[in-house]
Amino acid sequence: MPKYATNGDAGLDLTAVSCKIIDSEHVKYNFGIAVEIPTGYVGLIFPRSSCYKKRQLMSNCVGVIDSGYRGEISTIMLGTSQESYDEGDRVAQLIIMPYPNVEMVEVVKLSESERGNGGYGSTGN
Repeated sequence: MPKYATNGDAGLDLTAVSCKIIDSEHVKYNFGIAVEIPTGYVGLIFPRSSCYKKRQLMSNCVGVIDSGYRGEISTIMLGTSQESYDEGDRVAQLIIMPYPNVEMVEVVKLSESERGNGGYGSTGN
């Protein structure tokens, strides 16, 4: 069962119940759970900070669990399979949060802002 490691944590730790080496660079971790996220909320799966010790990154950076998804939660990590997590290890964390339902409006011109169209690194290092 996912749980918070300490009081005040944002993420519920997800523990691997199985690990499957897909190829020399990918490992799939199954967490043995499915969740029903309420409408208006989203589940976000992030790697735990310990992923650096295993030299693994989530292959899709952040997992998104929509409220309509009912399947098992899993993640695929990219990295060397020789340094993978083991069954029973906490691998990832689940954050459940509300999101706004926005209505997209097509316009010819956007309003002005201090930043403008400055992109990558435009606000400093």
